[in-house]
Amino acid sequence: MTDLDIAKKIELKHISSIAEKLGLQADDIEMYGKYKAKLPHGLMDKDKVDRCNLILVSAVSPTPAGEGKTTMSIGLSEGLNQLGKQTTVVLREPSLGPVFGIKGGATGGGHSQVLPMEDINLHFTGDFSAIEKAHNLLSAIIDNNIQSKTNSVGLDPRTVTWKRVMDMNDRSLRNIVIGLGGTTSGVPRQTGFDITAASEIMAILCLSDDLEDLKKRLGNIFIGYTLKREPIYAKDLKVEGAMAALLKDAVKPNLVQTIEGNPAIIHGGPFANIAQGTNSVIATRMGMSLSDYVVTEAGFGADLGAEKFLDIKCQSAGLSPKAVVLTTTIRALKYHGGADLKNLTEENVEALTKGLPNLEKHLENVKQFGITPVISINRFLTDSDEEIETIKDFAKNNNVRVALAEVWAKGGKGALELAQHVIDIVEEGSSNFKPLYDWESDVKTKIETIATKIYGADGVEYSALAKKNLRTIANLGLEKLPVCVAKTQKSLSDNPKLLGQPKGFSITVREIEIAAGAGFLVPITGDMMRMPGLPAHPASENINIDNNGNISGLF
Repeated sequence: MTDLDIAKKIELKHISSIAEKLGLQADDIEMYGKYKAKLPHGLMDKDKVDRCNLILVSAVSPTPAGEGKTTMSIGLSEGLNQLGKQTTVVLREPSLGPVFGIKGGATGGGHSQVLPMEDINLHFTGDFSAIEKAHNLLSAIIDNNIQSKTNSVGLDPRTVTWKRVMDMNDRSLRNIVIGLGGTTSGVPRQTGFDITAASEIMAILCLSDDLEDLKKRLGNIFIGYTLKREPIYAKDLKVEGAMAALLKDAVKPNLVQTIEGNPAIIHGGPFANIAQGTNSVIATRMGMSLSDYVVTEAGFGADLGAEKFLDIKCQSAGLSPKAVVLTTTIRALKYHGGADLKNLTEENVEALTKGLPNLEKHLENVKQFGITPVISINRFLTDSDEEIETIKDFAKNNNVRVALAEVWAKGGKGALELAQHVIDIVEEGSSNFKPLYDWESDVKTKIETIATKIYGADGVEYSALAKKNLRTIANLGLEKLPVCVAKTQKSLSDNPKLLGQPKGFSITVREIEIAAGAGFLVPITGDMMRMPGLPAHPASENINIDNNGNISGLF
């Protein structure tokens, strides 16, 4: 039975009844039909945010298929609710690129899903569309300014790196030439498209405190230089007000429900290997204002999503997680132990054992932030008892809590042991969150701290371009921004082929992008793809709809 088949068997509750579980009335929410709603910012309560218990779900370094952080987050929230803890799960919105590509949707799976899964995976409440439009408005204004003879700031088109975006995997748009067709059709220049999830607008929306802060951050987007080498920002083009107007509804979090009828807030969806990879600050605070516990996730492994969640989002928003759940799969550890991707369903205790150092490093990283971790084994049907016991023995020998979680098959019932561990950690008060670095440190120190302490690198090397970027950052007075390292999710290093817990390597920073609006710098390592391509047989081939509007093939 597919995830969609399971979802269709669930009788959805009216969204007003889900709001009631949060202590809200129907008039408190802005309904989008029967099963979706927007939550106005006025519902947030700082005192309740300070009292809420925030739980982060992260993972080991993943296989290409992912290790189920979203499924685990939903299942954990169900389990906490079953144990009497009022809990809301707060997640990112899916991008259409993966939905129609290779990974599928991002609403969980099996008996651990958020619903209505078809709506959430497709257009949802239009947030991605609004972000796309706001981004492309700035793109149009930039090219109009280059073209204009009467309303020009003297922007040098050779210095503009701002592209256009669309929420679809389309490799043919990575590099294009615009402005062809003569003097009335713009100034020819090379540019391209990124996927919407990689837009700085997405990162900005997810780090903003409110609409006013959003508008300020939009104005701070760095565009390029004038011909006289003066920096130009979006506010110089007088566009931030119009962009914010396009985002007036998109900035509000979305309320939906889990399979077991508990509240779920879904909002924003930035990439985790290029941006911060977490849902919005507003959504997290909203959940914390309305619940005793909030479970949230951060993209890819703990070296990416969790590090950025803790060093960027938590410092920016003043959040302090009480526990970190490390989603672990036997297939991922076997992969990091040298097993071939095609053979991960076969029992292989030897490869599993060899892959344990990857888990060990992620546990070490979580502890560096002063937070107590718990290992969550996301069970698959092909996992053997001996393989499961191998991880449990490892956890026991390292004095780390561990739970077998069967959330795909059993929903909240499959997460009761994990939920109890989380409750115990919270009630013991054993976590004392501290960031890895001080934002006031110089840029190189921040990069090198992450590379050596989180990735395990011996050091950092900088290309000539990266060194030039460092000088530019200093000249613009942006040295005090945090760093959001763009790195492969497949390895702790910047080389996707170095699996497990690699040793004796250096991180190479080839350039550093400025995301002044989002409020961070992006050191880029390796080959980072901002516009993915489709596989030979994309998931879209299996998606269909009948005359009654019933969708099939989503997963």
